This record gives sequence, C-alpha cells and structure tokens, in this order.
Amino acid sequence: MASVSLSSFFLTQKPSSLFLTSTDRSLFVSHSLQFRSTKTKKYPIRFSVCRAGPVVFRNLDADDFRHPLDKQNTMLLRSIPGLDELVKALLGTVAEQVMLLENIGTSVLVAKNQLPDLHQLMVEAAEVLNVEAPNLYVRQNPVPNAYTLAVSGRKPFVVVHTSLVELLTKRELQAVLAHELGHLKCDHGVWLTFANILTLGAYTVPGLGGLIAQRLEEQLFRWLRAAELTCDRAALLVAQDPKVVISVLMKLAGGCPSLSDQLNVDAFLEQARSYEKASASPIGWYVRNAQTRQLSHPLPVLRAREIDEWSRSQEYISLLRRSTPIKTAQNM
Repeated sequence: MASVSLSSFFLTQKPSSLFLTSTDRSLFVSHSLQFRSTKTKKYPIRFSVCRAGPVVFRNLDADDFRHPLDKQNTMLLRSIPGLDELVKALLGTVAEQVMLLENIGTSVLVAKNQLPDLHQLMVEAAEVLNVEAPNLYVRQNPVPNAYTLAVSGRKPFVVVHTSLVELLTKRELQAVLAHELGHLKCDHGVWLTFANILTLGAYTVPGLGGLIAQRLEEQLFRWLRAAELTCDRAALLVAQDPKVVISVLMKLAGGCPSLSDQLNVDAFLEQARSYEKASASPIGWYVRNAQTRQLSHPLPVLRAREIDEWSRSQEYISLLRRSTPIKTAQNM
C-alpha cells in the first residue's frame, strides 16, 4: 500500500484544505503556531557537538516506551472498517511525488560534508533509539518546526526549519530530532497518513467530507495527540534529561532567541500544574476539552507535565537500567 507520512513536532488546529499556497506547502499538513523571533539578526547554523547521552538502547522496542493512550487509540483506529481502502483512494503516486519533490527541492541535505554537526546529532539520536537514521534536510522558514516524511519504498527524511535551529540549544535540537525518530521507530506512518492527509482530503471529496469529518476526525486527532506523547518519550530517551525536552516545549510555546536565557523550566512546570488544577472543575473540564478537541498536538503545558511524570516513573527507570553506556556500545 502506498503510504505517505508527514508529522510535525508542533501543530495546532486542523487545516481546512489540502490545496495550500506555495508559502504553506512547506508545512503541508500543519498550521504551526506562528512563533517568530523579534530580532532581525541572522543566526548561523553552527554549534559544537556532544554525545547524545551517556547510554544507548540496543534492544529497544517501540512498545517499551509507547504511551498507553497511543496503544489504545491505535487499536480503535484499526477497528474502523474500510479505512485502509479509503486512504488508498485518497492517496496515490502523484501525491507522493509532489510531497517528496516539494520538500527536497527547496532544502539543504545534511551530510558528513554538509552541516556535519547537525548530521552528527541525528546519527547519535538514531543510535540511542536503535533505529536507522533517516535523511535530514534544513529548510529556510521563519516558523520553528520539524517534520517527518515517510514515502513507501523510499528512505524517510526529517525536515528542520532554520528558525528552530536558531531557537534551540544543540541538546534541545537533538531532542526534537529524537521526537521525529520516534514516529519512525513506532511505525506511525500509516496512521499519520490517515490523520494528516485523509482528514485534509476529506474536505475536497464531494459527498464524502461530511461523513469523514463526523465519523473519523475526532478519533484521528485523538490518536495523533496520543502519538505525540509517545514521541516526546523518545525525545527523553535521547536527551536523558526531562528539562531538555520540557525546555523545547516551553520555547515553542513562548520563546524566541532574545528571551531564551530568561526562560525557566521549573516555572513552566508550575504553570502546567496550575493549568491541571484549573481544568479540574466541571467548567474547566469542558473548556479544556473544547480547547484540545481540534488540536493535532496536546497543549505544551500538558506535554511538559506528561514527560515530567514519565521521567520519574518506574517504566523509564527500568529502561535506563537496561541501557548500555555509549563507550561500551562503541567497542561492541
């Protein structure tokens, strides 16, 4: 089956049309929040490389870190009859080629001799997660974002926007790369296709859009939000420091290069706890559901709280105990 998967690290509300302007095509299936730097100064894509972390996971399986909601919602999607046939009807070879050429034709391919430091960050993250490193591209775009494209029969690739590189430290950027690798590790491709392309296409297929929007949209977005929680866990497995992952979420929620040194992860976590408390009342619960129902990603504060809790869980600690120190792994 032809399969095209496009995932993004930070998405918001569902797009309304499959046919986007040339400016929007770089995001294709996502309308990311418009986080822009307040400075006009250009920041070079340079940083020193350090090891991904003290350990690697040689026998890591996707289910070792998959979020329970991801498992649950994947089973629900698989139980929907006719979904495979529907995605085949909406997705074909032409769409694959358009997406592929659009992304690789306007970006810089990262390699050992092209942005080698960034290349090394990707290789190290893939080594930690025990997954094959995809191709990596850097694309000029003022919206901080990263996304993964997986086309059947071709090597998947990750695209990182230059503004994201400017915004994050090297460890934070590697956590983002690990998040994208998490989608590949967990084989999210088919379901990301459903959530991102099928939902978009539903609004352009006469007589079918209303049905899909009514029956599938809510379940698709519920699954996608759960899948993002899984991939945040992949980011933690590589960063091996919850504050690094939470800092990424904080910066995407309200950061820019000129404010980075003033942001406080602990204060952001306290903000997350305040949100949880405020949404515990009946009215708060209703507002929270209304706020998240049309989102492809969980709210940043909720993602921060989730990763903070998982970093202190027995499940995460057990994974660390099974790991191999990097120096030992290199000699194996």
